Amino acid sequence: MNKRFITILKGGLIATSAMTILMLIAPMMGMPKMLIGKMLAGFMHLPVGIGWILHFVIGTILATMFILVWKKRLPGNAAVKGMLFSLLPFFVAQIAVMPMMGVGFFSMNAPVPMMMVLSSLIGHLIYGTVLGTVTK
Repeated sequence: MNKRFITILKGGLIATSAMTILMLIAPMMGMPKMLIGKMLAGFMHLPVGIGWILHFVIGTILATMFILVWKKRLPGNAAVKGMLFSLLPFFVAQIAVMPMMGVGFFSMNAPVPMMMVLSSLIGHLIYGTVLGTVTK
């Protein structure tokens, strides 16, 4: 297999796993529940397991974008490049995805909007940090 393909797959799966672990333990740290797999499944009227698979597919697609387009163009070390890149999916999620899922622009319809946005930002930054580090 192509080395770049392996790097993309490894980076996408490991970074998405790190973000997912944060989402699952978030309520224990006072953050809101962020069960994106369940949210995706509900939005698309699919079984929850398929929603979680889609979450990992999206994470791997984002890793592909990072490696093929952004990695060489962003400043900083590997972790900083990943964090800078992670701002793109964070803003797309808050501006487009969350409204489509009924949570509103920047999660304004969530029970605690600022905590939801902050938690999302932290999750995306962790994804980016891990992605940049794993794929350096």
